[in-house]
Amino acid sequence: MRRRLPDRDSARVSEAVAQVRQRGRATLSDRVHRVRMALGLALQAGLAAGLSWIAAHELLGHPQPVFAPIAAVGTLAASVGQRFRRTVELITGVAAGVAIGDVLVHFLGTGPWQLSLVVTVAILLTIFAGGSVGIVIQAAATAVLIVTLSPTVEALEVPRFVDAFVGGGVALLVTAILLPLNPLRVLNRAARPALDLLADQLDATAEGLRDRDREKIQAAMERLRNNKDELATLNEAIEGAKETATLSPTRWHRRGELTHYADSADPIDRTMRNSGTLIRRAVTMLEDDEPVPEPLPQAIEHLAAAVRLLKREFAQGHEPEYARERSLRAVSEAGRAYAVGVGFSGSVVVAQVRTTASDLMVTSGISQEEANQLVRQSFGEIDRPGAPPGPRPTTNPATAPPVG
Repeated sequence: MRRRLPDRDSARVSEAVAQVRQRGRATLSDRVHRVRMALGLALQAGLAAGLSWIAAHELLGHPQPVFAPIAAVGTLAASVGQRFRRTVELITGVAAGVAIGDVLVHFLGTGPWQLSLVVTVAILLTIFAGGSVGIVIQAAATAVLIVTLSPTVEALEVPRFVDAFVGGGVALLVTAILLPLNPLRVLNRAARPALDLLADQLDATAEGLRDRDREKIQAAMERLRNNKDELATLNEAIEGAKETATLSPTRWHRRGELTHYADSADPIDRTMRNSGTLIRRAVTMLEDDEPVPEPLPQAIEHLAAAVRLLKREFAQGHEPEYARERSLRAVSEAGRAYAVGVGFSGSVVVAQVRTTASDLMVTSGISQEEANQLVRQSFGEIDRPGAPPGPRPTTNPATAPPVG
């Protein structure tokens, strides 16, 4: 007879099963997202590998042009935005390895100790010459091939050098002409994690202040601190987009649209750091049992909404007017909170709302001076008799996109 679990144990088992299922769905979703993100790169790499083999084998007559597709894939596997540099490193490193290996093999012959010596000398000489890590690696790898294959393969040096040139050139041809990625789409995908992270933690901070939940704000602070991956992905995508817009004639018309993103990397980084200070002082507010005027959580919620609007308007290629207006509304609410009365840490939070809003305004494409002026005006509106609680909108609020 099957023994029945107590209700409490049964509930625990059901909860554990539900957690496992939820984790499985999240993992599958993450994997599908990663595949979608890498699909363009995979198609580019496959096309470049096949074309580089054809170019080296059929057009140049190399019987086994293995290094040509390797060079092509290696170029595409480099950080986005550094592929032209990667091609130059490949060719330079191969040339250095060929020269060093050929000279030493000529005088010393081949064998295990010669291999060790050639690799050591190749690395030291390329480092002495100021070569990057990529050049050093290619020089050492080429020197190994020269020592190990020269006795059995004739005229190895020239084909390897040509294959490096062919593979890197074909990779650049694929990314610039044959299969260029849409730089704005790449940027939007890369910016989404960083901006979503910021907006979510600001919302969590606002909720934590309203509920006086210190643990929730502390968790938001810790999560925002671990933003290096999101910012690195965004900065890398910006460099890649600029490279694509420079090398690809079909994307030259996108240069103007990329200006916002290219100029937004530093302001987004400052926004992250200033938001971190805001959240940290919010924790201190609750620890010191300071008052939390209702306009203060509202101001932080408006900042979160401004971040989401900025992301949406960038993705749609629109002038981020709604994001600017919501940023100024955050400043106005912070001014109301300051007028009601805050403690020392609360005044720091108010100041950080102003600074973060200014950073968001600069991210949206206006100058630092203009952003500071608009922030001062919005913060000071509370002092004027009969002034509305927020800045006067320049567009119709009824047509503003929903934020959530």
